[in-house]
Amino acid sequence: MARNPLAASSTAIGESALWPSAAIVAAAALYADMPARFIAGPSAGAFSVVRWVVPALTAVLLGSLLASAPHGRLARSFDWGGHRLHLTRRYLAIGMIGVVSAANSASIILLIHLLLHGATANASTLLRAAVHMWTVNILLFGLWYWQLDGGGPLARPTSPMAERDFLFPQQIEPALAGRDWHPTFIDYLYVSFTNAAAFSPTDTMPLSRWAKMLMLVQSAISLALAVMVVARAVNILK
Repeated sequence: MARNPLAASSTAIGESALWPSAAIVAAAALYADMPARFIAGPSAGAFSVVRWVVPALTAVLLGSLLASAPHGRLARSFDWGGHRLHLTRRYLAIGMIGVVSAANSASIILLIHLLLHGATANASTLLRAAVHMWTVNILLFGLWYWQLDGGGPLARPTSPMAERDFLFPQQIEPALAGRDWHPTFIDYLYVSFTNAAAFSPTDTMPLSRWAKMLMLVQSAISLALAVMVVARAVNILK
């Protein structure tokens, strides 16, 4: 029997739950640490308050996810188990990622909107906000890929290749890693980083339409941050 919720979650999904948990915590922390006024003027002032709501909601959902770990004390007390528990935990995880994703997307849209309409910006603050948003973008899309590919981390190890949404090099050539190899969160984080940096897939190919569209959205966000925000900050520095 697992001794703690994190270990119980690791046993359930077949890989360490530490890295995805650390990724969502880091994304929420980076969002909270984002400059409160990356754009000068009263139009962005509300962000200084709203940005603390996201980490609070993330903490609540993460706490619920840990508390409902399979074979944990809470699950045993309420006699939770089987498919219903796994489905509930999956919805909690997707909801947690969705909350931070929506907040980060809103911040990016606000930033680009204000820049397009000639708002005054401070270069160093603007660059710091852009770096925060870009990093959060990588963490979140890595979590989305990990959570959605092949039905999620719980179903993925036993799902047939026809139901997978990403094709990794190790799956094309089993001799590289063995026939029992399956991707973990670190593999999806790498896919997210390379897609954000290169604006396109690299060694891992999207197979399903939703995977292609999700990678398209991530590339578009990274391109917008690079073209609109960084270019504006460089012009200000000049």
